[in-house]
Amino acid sequence: MADNFRVIFAGLADNVDIKTACTNLAAKLKTSDEKVALFFKGKPLFAPSDKDKALKQAKLLASLGIKSKLQAVSNAIQNSSAPAANNQRDERIFDALDYITSSLIRLEEKLDELEQRLPEAQLKAPDENVDEWQDDDLMLDEDLAPPKKRSNLLLYSLIATATILLVVLAVFLIFPDLFSF
Repeated sequence: MADNFRVIFAGLADNVDIKTACTNLAAKLKTSDEKVALFFKGKPLFAPSDKDKALKQAKLLASLGIKSKLQAVSNAIQNSSAPAANNQRDERIFDALDYITSSLIRLEEKLDELEQRLPEAQLKAPDENVDEWQDDDLMLDEDLAPPKKRSNLLLYSLIATATILLVVLAVFLIFPDLFSF
């Protein structure tokens, strides 16, 4: 049993002409009139889909006055067309990568041209200004005061509390009978 179905053109309603149906369908699907015209000549307009989706597509076509029928598509046919689709997709990807690479090469050549047009004095000037900030002495309005000595009383009390709690925990774990809650 086929899992997927394809919507096929079967005819037009009595009061609908092909040009009107073509224009309305192209507007509804936001696609070109050429694709819709190919649909009327027997080419598929929608990809194979499950039965519910194919029925919705057929209902959409019926609302525009286009008669259609569902055709079962076996998985073997889909699998045989998958490598061709993958090859086309790969080819488009390689074309896009080729276009991007050639654009980058053109940009690099233009940058080289611009660098050659600039006088050498302008090319060297930015390099000399880069390290100027390191040579400047810092002028501070106030003298740096040593930090105030803090009392370690809080630190010692926290350490003592943690130690006492650990001892109580150890006694509780070793002698659980001493503590009855």
